Amino acid sequence: MRWRLPLVLLFVTFLLGNTHAQNFSSPVTIVLPPQVLANQAATLAILGPDGHLAAGVPVDIGDGQHVTTDATGRAIFIAPPDGALVATTQGVSASALVDAALSRPAEPAVSATVMPDVSQHDRFVICGSGFSGNVAADTVTVNGDAAFVLAASPVCVVVLPQSRTLAGPARIEIDALGTRATASTSLIALDFVPPKPPLLPGRKGKLFVRAEGTGDPLQLTIENRSPDVIRFMRGDVQQVPTSGGTQNQAAIQVQAIRSGDFSFRVRIVPPADLAAASRYLEIAESVAPKNIRDELRTIASALARHPRDAEKAHAALEKLGNASPAGSLRTLIEAAGDAL
Repeated sequence: MRWRLPLVLLFVTFLLGNTHAQNFSSPVTIVLPPQVLANQAATLAILGPDGHLAAGVPVDIGDGQHVTTDATGRAIFIAPPDGALVATTQGVSASALVDAALSRPAEPAVSATVMPDVSQHDRFVICGSGFSGNVAADTVTVNGDAAFVLAASPVCVVVLPQSRTLAGPARIEIDALGTRATASTSLIALDFVPPKPPLLPGRKGKLFVRAEGTGDPLQLTIENRSPDVIRFMRGDVQQVPTSGGTQNQAAIQVQAIRSGDFSFRVRIVPPADLAAASRYLEIAESVAPKNIRDELRTIASALARHPRDAEKAHAALEKLGNASPAGSLRTLIEAAGDAL
């Protein structure tokens, strides 16, 4: 989304989505279902730097398994027997937890849960049971509009709503392997509100992000992608609340550095998943060297004793991840932090 601000000709672009160990210049994004079933098929997707599905991209799934995305930008793989899988390509990695496969009942039922608020222009996750690991067998609609299924496993699918689907209360319908389920959420449009008067180089002011589709307060993560053009006064990555109500918006204090293009990423913060964080910490401990293993154990113990201090655990994991060399261990640490 781009805006032209008078006089200084500033532009803003919203960039949505997240992948472990990815930075703004990363060539691709790996989209995985957050949970897969042991030894069963699942589908991943690769997005190029333009946000479009990318064909012909080789991906290392681990344990000697390699796949290449097909013409649709997706690839089917077989999940490992336990623990967590780490997929890597072109210096980017993503992770998913591996659940034990349960015997399928004679007539499988599809159940579904989704976050209470999801972005109108970003992918979101639906988890439950009865899905197919092959995206071709999973059909999802949002308020009657067909959503695009990017990635899938028998327990989770990752979908992208159509841009025409309006913000507000949303009914999700899932048809998988011939059975149906429904879920409800709120579809949120995140819009930039241009500052008035326009920012001038050297001047301080506020940027606003408006959330349409709910009057409930939301937590947003906003990341500055152009610190040489505009400075966020409280750090280039901030978690800010929206106000709630009819003018549901969040404010960011900024200072314009110079005229030019600037961009930032904004996403709705999901509720903390303590169970997922604990599982990632346990898996990371099992492969970490002793010095890092001790730190992970300390963080896990503190989180178990004081689950309301998830933000402290997140900060500690972010610091530890940044200090760790690139690789599977770092991806697992980042995944634990992301779950908080």
